Amino acid sequence: MIEFVAENLAPIMFVSLIVFLLLGYPVAFSLAANGLLFFIIGVELAPLSDSINLSWPLLNALPERFWGVMSNDTLLAIPFFTFMGIVLERSGMAEDLLDTIGQLFGPVRGGLAYAVIFVGALLAATTGVVAASVIAMGLISLPIMLRYGYDRRIASGVIAASGTLAQIIPPSLVLIVLADQLGRSVGDMYAGALIPGLVLTGLYMGYILLMTFVKRHSMPALPLEARTLGSGVASLAIALLVACAIAYAAHVYLSPTQGENADILGATVGIIFIYLAALADRTLKINALSRLAQQVIIVLIPPLALIFLVLGTIFLGIATPTEGGAMGAVGALVMAAGKGRLNMEVVRAALASTTRLSAFVLFILIGARVFSLTFYGVNGHLWVEHLLTALPGGEIGFLIAVNVLVFFLAFFLDFFELAFIIVPLLAPAADKLGIDLIWFGVLLGINMQTSFMHPPFGFALFYLRSVAARVPYLDRVTGKMMQPVTTGQIYWGAVPFVCIQVVMVALTLMFPQMVLHYKGSGAAVDPSTIKIEVPGFGTGGGGLTLPDNGGGLGLPGGLQLPGGSPLDGGGQQPAQPNTAPQQNNPAPDLSAPPSFN
Repeated sequence: MIEFVAENLAPIMFVSLIVFLLLGYPVAFSLAANGLLFFIIGVELAPLSDSINLSWPLLNALPERFWGVMSNDTLLAIPFFTFMGIVLERSGMAEDLLDTIGQLFGPVRGGLAYAVIFVGALLAATTGVVAASVIAMGLISLPIMLRYGYDRRIASGVIAASGTLAQIIPPSLVLIVLADQLGRSVGDMYAGALIPGLVLTGLYMGYILLMTFVKRHSMPALPLEARTLGSGVASLAIALLVACAIAYAAHVYLSPTQGENADILGATVGIIFIYLAALADRTLKINALSRLAQQVIIVLIPPLALIFLVLGTIFLGIATPTEGGAMGAVGALVMAAGKGRLNMEVVRAALASTTRLSAFVLFILIGARVFSLTFYGVNGHLWVEHLLTALPGGEIGFLIAVNVLVFFLAFFLDFFELAFIIVPLLAPAADKLGIDLIWFGVLLGINMQTSFMHPPFGFALFYLRSVAARVPYLDRVTGKMMQPVTTGQIYWGAVPFVCIQVVMVALTLMFPQMVLHYKGSGAAVDPSTIKIEVPGFGTGGGGLTLPDNGGGLGLPGGLQLPGGSPLDGGGQQPAQPNTAPQQNNPAPDLSAPPSFN
């Protein structure tokens, strides 16, 4: 029995960790306690198994592993993006966006649902925090959707799913953690996840469009009296056409001097022009634009500018993700100050939430370091690698099996736990099979997004439950008594969007170029065409001068150079023979390691 435990310590250790987590112990402490417990067991059983490489001096490696976590520059981006998201949420940006976009889409069936998805994508690209997005949209849009007769399941599902877009649309905290665990660039991970995130947003909107035909009365259009900004879509379209024309003219003008950056600079000029024009139109009361056009331009452009400040600088290579997060945090403070909502209470609350989340991530990472030290010491990584690479179907079979595993684990574990426990075990096997780790990380990110929507443990469902009405309430606008939203309605509303997530995983598997475009379109280099020329030897050839045979670097006899002669300086006059007395040294053994004595 003892021999069996010693030979199978790695799977026993992994199963015991799952049991610890299912019993409800905190993740960080479960990882650390499990690692230390099995370290003691492994040291005692090491003489009974060749697969256990643990000894007491190995514990001396823990302080250095902890320091590696504390000094990781990549993880600095997490507090910056968290701070940025919370400040923006407190500044009222979500409220302004939902009100304005809701007015824009109001005349069509499902307009408020479209607005929630659109704003969810924008908040994801500016905040990267799921809790902030779900709570803000739950507080602001859910009462409005219920007021105008939206089906409770659809309204709840749309809000919960749109908030989770912050997981896959850059600057997502999940993508930062995945990039760190996979040993890849955060910028590459952001670039790879951008298109799948936009496609997923489109799938959400496609579902709403389908439901407006299947259940026509589940998502009515806003009544005329609720459209306080009036009409004016034509005015907005004309303003956008003018901005596009100015952007194109600026692009043509700047192309000779700015090259590839001319398109971005041209778009910047067009956006600044239309924004200043809308501000002047409202301030001076010229009224050349409709109220709707003014509001959409003035409300939409600042968050779009913040997105460019963060993501644009990262994608252009101007800033690292950590520097982009720092600029985003400053930009969020500027936007909040511009709205007159920046005060010490907002800053204090943002700092407290940021510290709490950062400490949570740090403690999980430290616990994971203790666990991995023992797990690698019992060759657990080799056990997982052999288990996964032996799956039938090769690369596709591995990816399908891993995604099924992550999907079911997401019912019980959140994305941080999955990222710190499961991903380090899966990455070596994926790398050995030749799978691009950025593609692998984006696949896992889309899959782990379902962990926020899985009934009954999805955190997005908990966030929405915390702000949705639990008892009947009196609507302040219509004066009607409104029925509460039940937990069952929230759960059932999330199920279609979980299915959409599964479809998105399948699409990313079938069309990997959605992610692999991050590599660029540069011409591939054929290694067989690479020619390396070695410079000539000797004083006459202008190359390297070899020491004589009495030196420490002897060459085996008979070595010829391209000129057909012995070592003679690459076709030059042969070097003069060394007339000094020489020892009869044997030819060196080139298969032996070099000696530097």
